[in-house]
Amino acid sequence: MKGVILAGGKGTRLHPATSLLNKHLLPVGKYPMIHYGIRKLAEAGIKEIILVIGKHSAGRFIDYLGTGSEWGVSLTYRIQEEAGGIAQALSLADGFIRPGENFVVLLGDNLFEDSLKDQLSEYERQGGGARVMLKEVDNPRRYGVPVLLNGQILFIEEKPKTPKSRYSVTGIYMYDYGVFDVIKRIRPSDRGELEITDVNNIYAVEGTLHYGVLNGWWTDAGTHRSIHEAAARLLDIDQ
Repeated sequence: MKGVILAGGKGTRLHPATSLLNKHLLPVGKYPMIHYGIRKLAEAGIKEIILVIGKHSAGRFIDYLGTGSEWGVSLTYRIQEEAGGIAQALSLADGFIRPGENFVVLLGDNLFEDSLKDQLSEYERQGGGARVMLKEVDNPRRYGVPVLLNGQILFIEEKPKTPKSRYSVTGIYMYDYGVFDVIKRIRPSDRGELEITDVNNIYAVEGTLHYGVLNGWWTDAGTHRSIHEAAARLLDIDQ
């Protein structure tokens, strides 16, 4: 399988730090945030990775990551010219991902403990469609929340006022090449972006959206508090 890391966006919740530096390059523990996604994919045996980044700090990504040889991977870079949503950023991986290939997608600000090896194997056995990783959280209203029935995701609600489960859909997704056709079927949301929840809900309606559950810690490191909490955990690992 190949890997896709989405590391664009403006990081508005992390201003003023992100007025100087893309949020995925901000330090979390000993390393820039982007370091951990590369490491997780490399540990899972992913050797070919595409990094979708914005124009802001693009040179600094290349200065730090280079070709990826430090992690034993090969890195390709694509520029997302302007914020168009996660699904739009994912569409830029078409061409790097070729027909017949499966791949895993990480949002670059998702930091987590679990290895991805077993879940990647589960996806291969799944035989196509989509797979998302869930995590039980204290305040699911902040996230996309799956509505579950008999071990199946019926649909995903984005930041519901009354969540129907205690699970969040994390920024870890697995797809086959068909996802690029699915992206072409969706329309921009009210905020003018192509939403990954809309993509996943098409798979849910078609009955081909499966899921796994993260057992270890996970955070969406998009706020100053969550970055601080993640740094404390990662410093213990990286000592």
